[in-house]
Amino acid sequence: MRSNEGRSPGGRSPGGRSPGGRSPGGTGTAASSHRAKSTSGRSPGGRSQGGRSPGASSHRANSTSGRSSRANLGFLLAKASQRWNERLTAAFAERGFHEVRASYGSVLLPLWEEDGLRMGELAERARLTKQTMTTLVRLCERDGLVARAPDPFDGRATLVSLTERAMRLRRVAATIIGELEDDVRGRIGAPAARDLERALGEVMEL
Repeated sequence: MRSNEGRSPGGRSPGGRSPGGRSPGGTGTAASSHRAKSTSGRSPGGRSQGGRSPGASSHRANSTSGRSSRANLGFLLAKASQRWNERLTAAFAERGFHEVRASYGSVLLPLWEEDGLRMGELAERARLTKQTMTTLVRLCERDGLVARAPDPFDGRATLVSLTERAMRLRRVAATIIGELEDDVRGRIGAPAARDLERALGEVMEL
């Protein structure tokens, strides 16, 4: 006959181990706590704690990838300008002004508004550096569109003036630009074209 010495009532040993080897509040409770922690960060439906869905990172990736693709605003602006200039240059050539480049507008447009400007004034109105403007003026002069002369009031300055050919070009340019603007309005509608013109003016001020 075995003695009951060393056994607690209910079959538990004095060490507090229950049948099956788990102690009260010991391994069994810790396991439950571990399981609770492992699932506490997830909510029903697969959302993680904090309310972010598994697709949130994918959405962020998609929104940023567009900025490094052809869909970004800068690329669209550059390519729209490129297409405009291609059509402008082709239209000038069709009307006998094969030498005229789209970039000449930075020289000619300010002079069509006010002839006989100094190089620095031209550069400021065209929003170009003086060095870049000097290069463009030389090209326009080579192609017979402008002439340079010393400023009678300042020997250090140079005045840039339009030639007769540039004055004839002005009338042709007005017609061509009107046709291109009509094409834009036909493509996107007159209200959108007006909004585009205002928006581009704002972008220039950035």
